[in-house]
Amino acid sequence: MEKWLVILGIWVMCAACAVFFIRGATRSSNRREQERKQASVASRGSAGDAQNVLND
Repeated sequence: MEKWLVILGIWVMCAACAVFFIRGATRSSNRREQERKQASVASRGSAGDAQNVLND
């Protein structure tokens, strides 16, 4: 009985790792695009602040 629990545990761990790997691989492209958009908006905002400081 213990042998089957160990084998089942190994299979469950492999399945969980495969699911997490696949989910991580498919979501990263969307996350990078969103981060790029947020970074460009933030850089525009900070550039405007720097321009305002220079004008003062």
